[in-house]
Amino acid sequence: MAHIVTRGLVLREVAYKESDKILTVLLEGEGKRTVKAAGCRRKNSPLAAGSQALAYAEMSLFDYRDRWSLKEANTLQEFRNIPKSIEKLSLASYFAEVCEAVAEEGVEVPGLLSLALNSLYMLDKMGPPEGLIKAVFELKAACLAGYEPLLDACAVCGKAEPEEPRLSLNEGVLHCAGCRRELGEEGVSLPLDGSALAAMRYVAYGNPKRLFSFTLPERSLEVFSGVCESFLLTQLERGFRTLDFYKSLGA
Repeated sequence: MAHIVTRGLVLREVAYKESDKILTVLLEGEGKRTVKAAGCRRKNSPLAAGSQALAYAEMSLFDYRDRWSLKEANTLQEFRNIPKSIEKLSLASYFAEVCEAVAEEGVEVPGLLSLALNSLYMLDKMGPPEGLIKAVFELKAACLAGYEPLLDACAVCGKAEPEEPRLSLNEGVLHCAGCRRELGEEGVSLPLDGSALAAMRYVAYGNPKRLFSFTLPERSLEVFSGVCESFLLTQLERGFRTLDFYKSLGA
């Protein structure tokens, strides 16, 4: 029987039997794990707080025959302001669903847990605009999952500052509008402006501890947000029900 003590973020919770839960947890050093929290739904259970979706806790876990069980949970962060807003809660749930999709069982994606926590912290503390937090999370999640776009220069002519810059969603490369034909790619290519391109470079190549340390004009934020969302969904080749719900709230 293996025993570990580590920190983890609960991505998803599912009620099981009369008083248990099955949790999907993103663990430090362990990646994504499916964990049974026995008795956590009983009144006054010491596991209750640490078994809630989006709870970040120090966890004591036992592995018996490839089944993980939660024995102790000391809550470190609950992000209490997020549930007060349906918009923030749905966006946070989207972040959790993306993390679950990107992570593999038992395989750590370096930087993913930190990205999730920093994004939730910004959302909880009502810092940058929701649209900026969402876009930064989406682009960095794509990068950590192995889909980092090539943003240094036009992939065709090599110009560091492409004329009428665009991003190929399928290929993940930057190019001038006039170089599109030579790229030889028939998928969707979205336009960028200078500020949105600078923001994408900052997020993809900059200090991961300062991901949210910038602002954008409203129009550039719209461009940045649209490209980051489309790029992530294209690279992962899927949609997310939590994203659909979040977007329906602003319809």
